[in-house]
Amino acid sequence: MTSRETTGLLPRIGDTPVVGSDGRSIGDWAALLSFGAIQWPWLLRSLSGGSKAAKAKLLDRLDLPQDSLPNLGSWKADTGLLTLLVDHILETKPRLVVEFGAGASTFILARALQKAGGGRLISFDQHADFVHATQAWLAEHGMEADMRAVPLHPSPDGWPGLWYDHGPLPDGIDMVVVDGPPWTIHPLTRGAASSLFDKISPGGTLFLDDAARPGERVVASRWKKLRPDFSFRLWKGGTKGTLIARKAG
Repeated sequence: MTSRETTGLLPRIGDTPVVGSDGRSIGDWAALLSFGAIQWPWLLRSLSGGSKAAKAKLLDRLDLPQDSLPNLGSWKADTGLLTLLVDHILETKPRLVVEFGAGASTFILARALQKAGGGRLISFDQHADFVHATQAWLAEHGMEADMRAVPLHPSPDGWPGLWYDHGPLPDGIDMVVVDGPPWTIHPLTRGAASSLFDKISPGGTLFLDDAARPGERVVASRWKKLRPDFSFRLWKGGTKGTLIARKAG
């Protein structure tokens, strides 16, 4: 499947490739069930990908055909987040962007970088077929990104859940977008993105999607204590909330 197609309420998880893991512990299952029980209102709100008018405005701004981004909502990025990312790219003109969780955001990030005069986009996802389909989608519109299909592995830095087995990354990352792994692995699984903080350039920014969820709120609280060299704020302009973390410059 590609991010051009309609998707269900829950993310694809059953065939996620994982290395070096013995599976979920009893504590992991308890966390998943407890957080899942309290965040169902967020899941219902996330079905909305934003208004048709907002999507049309975004595509016009990027000089893209109106049928190039047909389906949003569910676990995909919404128009609020996509517009926020475009605003940031056009304003700051990052030279290196790293994304975790490919799809509609990859499509929009690649086009925004073109409009900003260039820049490198490295995008990670755990599903090889999804990566290949997204690469083809970008190519149809004259865009490209350094897309990499990697398995998940036990999270670094003591975080629960799983994180991308991405290997070495360059220093001086100007912009990081975190829209994976899915919460159904563990409610705090995206906390492992803190392993990227030292790679972010002074003045660089990390965007954590779905930041209104209970799990991501816990992650944000821990990050604030862990990294006083970053400023953190919750942006509420989309349907899911976005945590914006900026490194002191």
